[in-house]
Order: sequence, then structure tokens, then C-alpha cells
Amino acid sequence: MQSIMLKAKLHRARVTHSELEYEGSCAIDGNLLDTAGIREYEQIEIYNITNGERFTTYAIRAEADSGIISVNGAAAHKANPGDRIIICAYGVLNPQEVANHKPILVYVDEGNRITHTRNTIPVQVA
Repeated sequence: MQSIMLKAKLHRARVTHSELEYEGSCAIDGNLLDTAGIREYEQIEIYNITNGERFTTYAIRAEADSGIISVNGAAAHKANPGDRIIICAYGVLNPQEVANHKPILVYVDEGNRITHTRNTIPVQVA
């Protein structure tokens, strides 16, 4: 049996643009894509912390070190500039791969600059 596992996450990125008339997808700063290991045209899930919307699209490359996170096309109805979002990519792994899998978790500041990375999420406590 295969499992769908979190591959990469950009945590609490800030939407910089929302372009309804632009060809669909989500443009992401190239440095963020490279650090997270998210490939251009890869399917991504976006979770909008600000308004609760959750949607699927694909990643395209924005200029490196620009801080751009642009939600485009129909998805522009689901996110506005200033919204905080989580961008996730998932992969399908076999049981042997799952045993050693660690996602790439990328944390950013208000300007979408990387503050730190890690590969585990802290255990939630009561």
C-alpha cells in the first residue's frame, strides 16, 4: 500500500498579488521553490489562514528573492494580497520510503524571506 505524505511546506507565506486575469496557478519566489523542493508545475494545496479557503493549483516560478506569492486565475477569488497562507506539496511513497521520509518545512517572515527550515513539526501538547 502507498501513502500520500507531506513533501514540502511553505508556512505562513503572505500573498503579495492576486491576479484574476493572469493564466492560472500560483507564482512563488524561485528561492522558496528551490529551498522547499517544489518543482515548477507541481500540484500544490493552498490553505488560507486568513479566510479558511482551501484549494488546489500548481506552482510556477516567480523571480528569485522577490518575495512574490501571486495567486492567479480562478484561485484569485480565494486569496487576497496580505492573506497568510500555507502552501503544501505531497508525494506518494511506498512503505519503505515512508519509514525514512522527512518533509522540508520552510518558515518565512512578513516579507516571505526564509527565517528557518526544519523537517519535523513539534508535538502538539495540551
